Amino acid sequence: MSRIGKKPVPIPAGVEVKVGAEAVQIKGPKGALSTPVHPSVTYTVEGAEVVVSRVDDSRVACSQHGLRRTLLANCIEGVTKGFQKTLEVIGVGYKVAVQGKKVVLTVGFSHPVEFPLPQGIDAAVDGVKLNLSGIDKQLLGEVAAQIRRVRPPEPYKGKGIKYAEEHIRRKAGKSGSKK
Repeated sequence: MSRIGKKPVPIPAGVEVKVGAEAVQIKGPKGALSTPVHPSVTYTVEGAEVVVSRVDDSRVACSQHGLRRTLLANCIEGVTKGFQKTLEVIGVGYKVAVQGKKVVLTVGFSHPVEFPLPQGIDAAVDGVKLNLSGIDKQLLGEVAAQIRRVRPPEPYKGKGIKYAEEHIRRKAGKSGSKK
C-alpha cells in the first residue's frame, strides 16, 4: 500500500474542497485550482482533511493512489502558500529583464529572446536571478524548464541559465601539449 497515499491531506482554514465526478475543485486565498479524478481512486472529505483511498488493489489503482494524493496536496499548498522557482543567468553580458507579462533574455544571441509568461505565473528580477512564482506547481515547473532551455548551462565555463539550487558539473578544458 502506498505510504504517501495513506496519509490524509489536511485542509487549512480558508480553503474549500469540492469533490466532483470529473475533478476536485480547490478554492483558497490565492486562487482556485482543480485536479482530475481517476476512476480507481475515491476522495472523501472528513472534517478538516481529505482522505484518498483505492477502489481495489489492482496495479493501476496502486500506481494512482499516491499520485492523486500528491496532486491534491500540491493544489491545496498552491492556493494557500504558492510556489516559487529561481533561475540564475550566468555569463559575461548576459542579462534578464521583465517587461509586463514577458521575460526578455539577453544570453549571447544576436537578438534578445522574449518569453511570454502564461496566465498565473509572475516574474521578478533580482540582479542575475529570475524569480518565478505561481499557484500551479506543474505550470511553474514547465515555464522554468522552457526558460532554462533557451540557453542551458554549459560544462566548461558554466555560462547559461540554471536553477538556483542546481550544481553544474564542470569539465576540464584542453590541456597543453607536453613536448
